[in-house]
Amino acid sequence: MSNLRFSAVKAAISRPKTAAQEFAVEKASSFFAKNVFTIAKMKDYMPKNVYQELLDVIDAGEAIDLDLAEHVSQAMKSWAISNGATHYTHWFQPLTGATAEKHDAFFEPGADGVAIEKFTAGALVQQEPDASSFPNGGIRNTFEARGYTGWDPSSPAFLYETGAGKTLCIPTVFLSYTGEALDYKAPLLKTLNALDKAAVDVANYFDKSITKVFASLGIEQEYFLVDLALYNARPDLQITGRTLFGHMAAKGQQLEDHYFGAIPERVLAFMSDLEVEALKLGIPLKTRHNEVAPSQFECAPMFEEINLAIDHNQLLMNLMEQVALRHNFKVLLHEKPYADINGSGKHNNWSLITNTGVNLLSPGKTPKNNLMFLTFFVNTIRAVYEHADLLRASIATASNDHRLGANEAPPAIISIFLGSQLNDVLDEIETARVAKKVKAETQLWHGIPKIPTLQLDNTDRNRTSPFAFTGNKFEFRAVGSSANSASPMTVLNAIVAEQLIKFKTEVDKQIKKGTKKDLALLNVVRKYIKESKAIRFEGNGYSQEWEEEAAKRGLSNIKTTPKALDVYVSEKTEDMFAELGIMSKREGEARHEILLENYYKKIQIEARVYGELVNSVIAPAAFTYQNQLIENVKGLKDLGLKGTAYNAQIDLIERISRHVNEILENAEAMRQERKKANILEDTREKAIAYDEKVKPYFDKIRYHINKVEQIVDDSKWPLPKLRELLFVR
Repeated sequence: MSNLRFSAVKAAISRPKTAAQEFAVEKASSFFAKNVFTIAKMKDYMPKNVYQELLDVIDAGEAIDLDLAEHVSQAMKSWAISNGATHYTHWFQPLTGATAEKHDAFFEPGADGVAIEKFTAGALVQQEPDASSFPNGGIRNTFEARGYTGWDPSSPAFLYETGAGKTLCIPTVFLSYTGEALDYKAPLLKTLNALDKAAVDVANYFDKSITKVFASLGIEQEYFLVDLALYNARPDLQITGRTLFGHMAAKGQQLEDHYFGAIPERVLAFMSDLEVEALKLGIPLKTRHNEVAPSQFECAPMFEEINLAIDHNQLLMNLMEQVALRHNFKVLLHEKPYADINGSGKHNNWSLITNTGVNLLSPGKTPKNNLMFLTFFVNTIRAVYEHADLLRASIATASNDHRLGANEAPPAIISIFLGSQLNDVLDEIETARVAKKVKAETQLWHGIPKIPTLQLDNTDRNRTSPFAFTGNKFEFRAVGSSANSASPMTVLNAIVAEQLIKFKTEVDKQIKKGTKKDLALLNVVRKYIKESKAIRFEGNGYSQEWEEEAAKRGLSNIKTTPKALDVYVSEKTEDMFAELGIMSKREGEARHEILLENYYKKIQIEARVYGELVNSVIAPAAFTYQNQLIENVKGLKDLGLKGTAYNAQIDLIERISRHVNEILENAEAMRQERKKANILEDTREKAIAYDEKVKPYFDKIRYHINKVEQIVDDSKWPLPKLRELLFVR
């Protein structure tokens, strides 16, 4: 085993360097979206009248009938085959957290024995994967296999290219035979529809020309890179995505010299290659840089419509894995692959854009525009206040639990940072006295503060806040790096849609009683500012003082996943999702069950890996070195030397024994707790048992393994150390 470690290190340090310039020989504009069946490409493959009909249907958000779908399928097939595709697949996002695909060939033999290339409207619109083989929370029994994927025309088809060829990928939703959503995309699309309608209704108070509002999203993706040989020599990293143990290298991130530093040449080659492949798929990657921790990096695209942004992020994660292997790297998307340095998040930057090009979360220059901004701004704050626990649950996973609350990530307490300028504006509105009459519709009445024109950097940033306003958008920083952003964005879209509906009801009620429209708007805005004040926090979210203050304010601090997920099956949440037409009670309960299962199974896997490595790798390595020390002490005694000559070695022998005994005893105790948890039938109870009874042993075992690692002869330690994983590249 020790040979494997040093062979891995040798392989890593002898990798041939690839120049980044090899992957950027053309202007990005010349190949951007080359592998995407864009609207512009459709025009080249369709009759003019059919093309226009398709545009009209898409713009109106209407269903595409089979006749039109047949035209689209033939155009899509012609484009795909002309670009080298041999297969097609419905590309969907089941509740595994990964993407899924089943490839079918265009090739089909004809009745006369002559082969043809065939792709019909039916194949485009619908396919049938096995719904019982994906997580379904009990919606489908093992013997009830039927499920459907359905084409999502709002997200363009694309060609995914590997060494084995090209495949036409068609983004789809995934539903059970009985109609329940079994994926992340279907509920997201429903929330976008609900948000669009609710936001348009409110926006029409200010501008009747607004007929559509869409949510915009920019996703910052953090990740680690590790040499492939070193990765393959760490079974824990392979199986769980993180190092279960390992003494931290003497140098970590304490010198703050990696962040925004010069990108290592080999890493830059990977990044350049990734960008080329991403741009060909229409993913508008814009930013790349070193992150805070050693071997940690980040990439970020430009903002896109939210459904497309999430599809692109899922595709990007797949692409990162593929491209990394070409460079003998492994991408680590786990939120906390190394315990003692920063973990990785996926900051979700969310805003609302109208069909007239207005960002509803961007303050304007006129009182009217500022009131519109305030309306959507304060309603978002009120929504987060009302459903803070649900927003917390939307980012709750076993892997993100390791990151939340650490010094690089927000606490488990949901709060909102606005910056001093906007915070003062809201305080002023809350306390201002407003005249009951308005001189003219275009004028501002006395007592309403005029919001200054705000720049994108009108306020400082707060990296300790899970939900921060950053100029013309809200940044949800608590999302984990491996997550599908559809989960938190479904929740955010839904709670804002619900809040806007409530807002319009209250405003219309005041108008009906004779209150002027603008005054009615401000009255309700002021009411919401007062009601949601507790969620606003401008200080250090890492501090103990904030935890104490948050408790006084009545804000939840749910630190681990199993209990955080309870809100998914609360009456309040179920009623909201049902009223908005997003999820039925049955669908919500199924997702709750799936998330709990996913949690305890990941902890279960980690516990098993601990047990295996402790017994077959760590303890034998410690015993081997201990025996060497024992033989050495015996030799010194045989020479007649006094105890002073070998007391230090005896001390090492005793320390090894103490630590190994603790390791083995805790591993066995953990195994016994795992056995108790496994017999529990209730999924929630099982998840809590794994969290509260099994998981606490992880830190105990890790502590003693790390102590042994510091003692054992380096040449006999079997697994790559953190100093090698983090700094050999």
